[in-house]
Amino acid sequence: MSTMLSQAKIAFVGAGSMAEAIARGLIQTEVANPKHVYMMNRSNQDRLAYLRSEYGLEATSDPDTKEVFIRNADVVVLCMKPKDVETAFAELAPMLNEKQLLISVIAGLSIDKAETLLQTNMPIVRTMPNTSSTIGLGATGMSFSSKVNDTFKQFAIQMFEAVGTVTIVDEDKLEILTGVSGSGPAYVYYFMEAMIKAGIEGGLSEEDAKQLTLQTFLGAAHMVQHTQEDPAELRRKVTSPNGATQASIETFDHYKFSEAVAQAVFASAARAKEMGEQIAANSPVGKSV
Repeated sequence: MSTMLSQAKIAFVGAGSMAEAIARGLIQTEVANPKHVYMMNRSNQDRLAYLRSEYGLEATSDPDTKEVFIRNADVVVLCMKPKDVETAFAELAPMLNEKQLLISVIAGLSIDKAETLLQTNMPIVRTMPNTSSTIGLGATGMSFSSKVNDTFKQFAIQMFEAVGTVTIVDEDKLEILTGVSGSGPAYVYYFMEAMIKAGIEGGLSEEDAKQLTLQTFLGAAHMVQHTQEDPAELRRKVTSPNGATQASIETFDHYKFSEAVAQAVFASAARAKEMGEQIAANSPVGKSV
């Protein structure tokens, strides 16, 4: 494909929050022309009307129009839920062609299984973005099938850099990446919840506890980014011997905080793999000629 990304036609199958986040990033950064961004779902007209109004993109649930969008697309982005994959793929298979780039944002769906279900040799990019993509601060893991050439790789990277950072990994690392960055925002929110609750229990107002916690997380994240120092070293600099921070770190250690985080990451990775395995691939979709 010789088309520049700014002129590429990009079709999103699924119109949820992640599809919106990617589309918003592409349009706001002028990486893509909104008139070349197609969004589709099965029936939610209010959702489609909102997307058209908010971003100036094309959106439909009409089967015939959806088929036109997909057949004409240079890039097709799969954003449906894992439970909807088999039904959606059965409909999609006859509309796709091997000159298109297929990008999957479906948790757990392997490239091999996508190829099997679609009975295709088209180039496939498997991605795992996180919810911070909705504000342009996402972290996306990305793997490529052997059919993805350098041009397509740059297309995919540029698309997701519009909503944050991109990390290229071997596909067998995408589950652990899901455990770290895919589910990661929830760990941070959970930690923030606990700090806010403790602040309130200690006598702070809810507003003050929230603001102090938020600024603490923002400052710490920017400190790591700005100084490029190892988080462990920054922690040591804050932790004076026998001081208040030392007392809190010892409490974390007592409750095996690091072990709990590691086990949470591994549990997320295992569940992501399990969800992928639940997408049946034993009944391949026949592709019409």
